[in-house]
Amino acid sequence: MAFDGTWKVEKSENYDKFMEVMGINIVKRKLGAHDNLKITVQQEGNKFTIKESSTFRTIEIVFTLGVDFDYSLADGTELHGNWNIEGNKLVGTFKRKDNGKELKASREIVGEELVQIYVYEGVEAKRIFKRA
Repeated sequence: MAFDGTWKVEKSENYDKFMEVMGINIVKRKLGAHDNLKITVQQEGNKFTIKESSTFRTIEIVFTLGVDFDYSLADGTELHGNWNIEGNKLVGTFKRKDNGKELKASREIVGEELVQIYVYEGVEAKRIFKRA
C-alpha cells in the first residue's frame, strides 16, 4: 500500500497548541516540537506494523484494522482505540484512559507526502512527513 515505507517529519502546523490542549507542559512541548519523528509503515493485509523513532523513544506498534489496542504517547498519555481505512485514509479513534476524552487521528498520502492530522478537544494539528 502507499503508506509502506519510512517517513520523516518535515513540518508541523498548530502542534504546540494541540499539545497544550492535551495537557503537555511547556518544557515537553518545546522538546516535542523538535522530536525528529520518523515512522516506518509496513502493511500485510489488515495488519500494520509501525515503528516510531524520535529523539525520545523508539517503539513498534502492531495492530489489525478495526481491532482495539492500547497505545502510549511519547509523553506517557495512555490511549485505547483502533485504526480503520476510510477511502484512502487511515483513521484512528482513541479514548484517553485518564479522562475518557476522544483523540482522532488520520494519515493520508497527499502527493509525495504523508499528512497526519490529530484532533483533540476541537484543536487540530497537522504533521507533514516526506519519504526518508
